[in-house]
Amino acid sequence: MPDLAWTLPVARWSFWSSTSESPPAVEFVDPMMRRRLSSLSRMALKVAGDCVDAHTPVRVVFASRHGELRRTTDILRDIEANKPVSPNAFSLSVLNAMSGLFGMARGDRSAATALSAGAETLGYALLEAHAQYADKPGGPILVIYADEPADARYGAVEHEVQGGALALLLDAGAAAQGRLACSVTPDAGTQDQTTNQATNQAANQAPNQASVRKFATQSEALHHCLSARESAAWDGSGGTWQWSWHVGAA
Repeated sequence: MPDLAWTLPVARWSFWSSTSESPPAVEFVDPMMRRRLSSLSRMALKVAGDCVDAHTPVRVVFASRHGELRRTTDILRDIEANKPVSPNAFSLSVLNAMSGLFGMARGDRSAATALSAGAETLGYALLEAHAQYADKPGGPILVIYADEPADARYGAVEHEVQGGALALLLDAGAAAQGRLACSVTPDAGTQDQTTNQATNQAANQAPNQASVRKFATQSEALHHCLSARESAAWDGSGGTWQWSWHVGAA
């Protein structure tokens, strides 16, 4: 049985792949600000703009494993070459830069959270959004996940990310598309004997769990769940994350 399980009311969602031939359009962003955007921020702002209108205040949970690592790497190269560091580049290299830009572009002073949790970043962003929504369900929450692989100079990265961006608007009060069920089941090695017995019993009672398709990254698994309306899973170092789609209100 899952060690953690929760459900999210999804009103809208959007996905953008870094392999898209055309750049993401972010026309709601002021042209002066638009010129300063990195590829990561452009993807993030594109999917965010797809999910919310220009006037409704929305809390934001922004998540990225590497964040603006490309900007940071360029800054480090400049330092290595004894070149001056651009204050503008530095200010936009922090993890919460994108959520700040989004708030500025919309004139929205709602709370924003930025988090990074390794290969499990997207999963924990959904858990953080659930906690915030459960604490204050009166207002919508926008979850934005955007990432791109690290520079080759950092070497091989375990469970490396897929380049792209994904956003989900959580709002049970809107015309919700459905509910996203999320769960985390620890590996057998991280559980005690009693929990192992309960897990094995649950697995025997639900053999269809073995047929759930697994993906190389959390973002691929979640995107498949949302687009195909099929259960999807991802195996991490500490356990298995799984997502499933359910039509209708909670």
